[in-house]
Amino acid sequence: MGVGEAKPSSGYAKPPWLFKGSALYQLHLVKAETARAFIPKEFRLVEAFGYTLGGFFLAHYDDSPAGIFDELVVIAGIVWNPPTSCAWAARVLVNSHEACFHGRKCIGLPSQVAGFSKRTTILERSRNKENSFLNKIGFGTAFCNPKDRIDVQVAEIKDSSTTDFCCISLPTAVLDSRSDSMWMGPIVKMSLPSFSGHTQYNPRLLKYSCQIKCRVRAVTPAKVSGPTTPVDKHGEGLIAHQSSYSVDSEFEGLTENDARNRSISVLLSKPVLALEFNFLKMQVEPPIVVAHCSKNLVEGS
Repeated sequence: MGVGEAKPSSGYAKPPWLFKGSALYQLHLVKAETARAFIPKEFRLVEAFGYTLGGFFLAHYDDSPAGIFDELVVIAGIVWNPPTSCAWAARVLVNSHEACFHGRKCIGLPSQVAGFSKRTTILERSRNKENSFLNKIGFGTAFCNPKDRIDVQVAEIKDSSTTDFCCISLPTAVLDSRSDSMWMGPIVKMSLPSFSGHTQYNPRLLKYSCQIKCRVRAVTPAKVSGPTTPVDKHGEGLIAHQSSYSVDSEFEGLTENDARNRSISVLLSKPVLALEFNFLKMQVEPPIVVAHCSKNLVEGS
């Protein structure tokens, strides 16, 4: 059954929707020209010196309306929403058809079905730790050698074909033998507001927020590599044919190939901060329709 044919379960019936697990939230400096292609013309991109703040959110949920699944959210950048700002997702990859359907239809996200495979290179082991992000993505042992790593390979799945998207190499040396209460970081509560929509599945502009409670600590940024095969036959790199656009009856945006290439470019941009979220409880509020964007939304202050 294709994603568009999947039916949402009763777990998604009544918002807000609760997700529990762990995640890595990594912020990157993204070129404004790369991010701006994803942002609807109604909004102003928050930028300085030609860059905006984007990155990715890599999560493993062990309890959610769609059950257990992995998610990679590529964040193109930040758009102005006085008096604060909101994130804009360039691409969302999940290994759950049900979560993909819900993201597309209900949240207005550019969701894709993907496969997540995990591989580890271990040179030295230390004692077990519980509830770390590395445990949650499928590795139950903490490591202490700085050369050890866990590679999360993400590949998009469409019909019967699979296409490499990226590989995220997680450093394992961030874990040590101190007590969880100290090393897992403080308990924090935060709200992450986002805009969405303007897709072929949901052409309306939407705004929603994620209410998060978790333990947070700064960790060494993960290293990201692109597809193992060239994305264009001319060998001109990931961002080829950037000016190519397509127009649908109600939706104007990037071509599928261009959107994918730009999303990979966001992942390959320079990391500035990585935060590990453990004991994560994320409550996703139902989106509201942004019926008419005000002048302030467009111009900022």
